[in-house]
Amino acid sequence: MDPSSDYHFLNQILWRRVKLTLVCGVFEGVLQHVDPNRIVVLNKVKNVETGRSVPGVKMFFGHEIVNVELLDEVEQGAVRESASSVSLNTERTRVDKMKNEDLHVCEPPSPAPEAPTTSLLNDLKYSPLEDEEVTYTVIDQFQQKFGAAMLHIKKQSVLSVAAEGANVCRHGKLCWLQVATNSRVYLFDIFLLGRRAFNNGLQMVLEDKRILKVIHDCRWLSDCLSHQYGILLNNVFDTQVADVLQFSMETGGFLPNCVSTLQESLIRHLKVAPKSLSFLEERQQQIHENPEVWFTRPLSPSLLKILALEATYLLPLRLVLLDEMMSDLTTLVDGYLNAYREGSAEQLGGMEPSCMELPGELLQFKDFQKQRRERAVKEYRTNAKGLLLRTEPHPTKSVTETAGKEGNETRVSPSDSFHPFRKAMLSTLPPCPALEKIPG
Repeated sequence: MDPSSDYHFLNQILWRRVKLTLVCGVFEGVLQHVDPNRIVVLNKVKNVETGRSVPGVKMFFGHEIVNVELLDEVEQGAVRESASSVSLNTERTRVDKMKNEDLHVCEPPSPAPEAPTTSLLNDLKYSPLEDEEVTYTVIDQFQQKFGAAMLHIKKQSVLSVAAEGANVCRHGKLCWLQVATNSRVYLFDIFLLGRRAFNNGLQMVLEDKRILKVIHDCRWLSDCLSHQYGILLNNVFDTQVADVLQFSMETGGFLPNCVSTLQESLIRHLKVAPKSLSFLEERQQQIHENPEVWFTRPLSPSLLKILALEATYLLPLRLVLLDEMMSDLTTLVDGYLNAYREGSAEQLGGMEPSCMELPGELLQFKDFQKQRRERAVKEYRTNAKGLLLRTEPHPTKSVTETAGKEGNETRVSPSDSFHPFRKAMLSTLPPCPALEKIPG
């Protein structure tokens, strides 16, 4: 393949069914993605020689492709044959006349689009929701954008990271890695870039102890990166862990019965309106309908926006959680500031500057804890492990079920039945002995 010219040619037959004759085999499939870097991606692939179908999508490299044959019938004015043998180098002008409404799925629509000269997925600013807008850059090749993205990312002290794929862990497949800074969002197409994306800079960032990575539930990504790519994720602020810590502080030391999803955390801490987080429900719905949705190339703008928003919200969420967790410190320091300057001169005259006895301004922290525990016991029910039963941050209605032989109550939200992965988010937090001592 001649990458400088065949790239434009093949773009004219995207979403058509083709036959690829390779040096060592023949395959049929739907032409789904063409990259200037000599990569062709087919979906619904069939090995013609064996007759077997290949699940998912399959990549082919230009140096192994001998010929491309167009199988489905195109517009009559352009091609008369229903099975036209197309030579990449001799019949390009004939196929250039084909028009297809699906040709523009990977770029915003324009009156007279031309074949892109850099990447099939350019910088997009797409806003399917009226009240939400996000700008992002898709990195699906190493030329042009990858190097610039890494230069920007390496200059950051804090960034957010999210990931999507099929069962992201050591047994699954990582397809997308989203990285957001205060000013930019990058969507790295790991499915196309492969291990080289990590070797060319991402691994250094993920392992860098000087760069803080903000992630919601880092367990799955950490397992995937470690066992599949040899990457030890380091210096992480996990918003799911921070949410539990903040809950413990708020209730005087108690622990919740479960951890929070990203959607719950954003509603609870950032006070985001549920309608603004409909993209997370859309994400769950898409996965439910097609578990391999993140393998699709090119990915639709609406799904790309979901990827971007997942990472974008994490940075402000971290700041709010930090403020909440530091509220006690701020209160105690305020007391320290006023301890002497608002007191009498006589009081200071009789005090030893070197006295290390715990001052009254700090003893009030004990009172804070006691008051919070008393309030938590009144406001929350408990389970058999002595953990506080957490309620949904925005329940539409309460459904109370009686669970267990001892009459422990469990609250079920309608959203729990909608999210098939909600049960997997339940934590295995240890029981709280102090709470178990409190009479029923």
